Amino acid sequence: MVAEQRVAMYYANNDIRIEHLPVPPVGEGEILVRIRASGVCGSDVMEWYRRDKVPLVLGHEVAGEIVQVGRAVDNFSIGDRVVVAHHVPCMVCEYCQRGRETMCRTLQSTNFDPGGFCEYVLVPAINVKTGTFKIPGHVSDEEASFTEPVACVLRAQRLAGLRPGDNVLVIGSGISGLLHIACAAAQGAGAIVSTDISPYRVEMANKLGAKAHVATQFTPDHVREATGGRLADLIVTTTGAVPAIEQAFACAERGATIVLFAPTGPDVKIPISINDLFWKKDLTVTTSYAGSPADHAQALRMIAAGRIDVKSLITHRLPLAETQKAFQLVVEGGESVKVIVEPQS
Repeated sequence: MVAEQRVAMYYANNDIRIEHLPVPPVGEGEILVRIRASGVCGSDVMEWYRRDKVPLVLGHEVAGEIVQVGRAVDNFSIGDRVVVAHHVPCMVCEYCQRGRETMCRTLQSTNFDPGGFCEYVLVPAINVKTGTFKIPGHVSDEEASFTEPVACVLRAQRLAGLRPGDNVLVIGSGISGLLHIACAAAQGAGAIVSTDISPYRVEMANKLGAKAHVATQFTPDHVREATGGRLADLIVTTTGAVPAIEQAFACAERGATIVLFAPTGPDVKIPISINDLFWKKDLTVTTSYAGSPADHAQALRMIAAGRIDVKSLITHRLPLAETQKAFQLVVEGGESVKVIVEPQS
């Protein structure tokens, strides 16, 4: 086993350096995973969220192969292919007992070492216990790396009360928006409408079965056309842009639920009318943060069963040495959707 590894050290979106760190030693209950695929998440490029924590190794959408197991690990073996959740809950606190596992203080303090954009990652014992899942043989590493983002989407749709036949509007058709479209379709949604400012992503959304429109041309009538006269029962915003959030309220049917899936900028405030939007229309507005172990397990099952075609969403595969380019592709948008870093290539 090598003593040192390459990592992509994040200082800023335009400053990611390939550096060397020791491979972490494996303790009791822990495992060491050789990373095969690590997806770049939109949250990875939120500089305002990272600026007080740098330098650090990012990356949390990971899949790989176990190369070492610590003492007392009896449910995993060297050679197992696994996906790993970087944040896991305690499963016993009041938040976990109420089904709000992602508000658990343990979840918000756990992580693996050093991060997904590296060659080897150490998985702490608590993550091994509740956040590590074996990859079925027919599922590729890059497909399995979608487990975490799909888990986040499934949790949001479950908390929003998505029911078969509900009409869904997804505002923003980047990777999160496209996964919302795919998951809603897999769970029996009615008409699915989506928007984006990029014609390329609009076309991607159409291929997944949405009736997609360029955002600058979009009106509530586009939802009515798709649904036969109604507005949307579930609206998901996957961008924090203020016009997108205003559009969500404009397109909400009476009794609808709006999921603010993406955060705004740190200082953004949005004035709303309590009477018009809540008292008269009985809207529910919610958010959703991360995914629980059960959400991860469900996500991997759905990927393995082919209910969600994640492979078609991969537009770029890059080696660890080109992590800076990977981030640039995500920041710029353009004709990229899911960018995956492959540290072993």
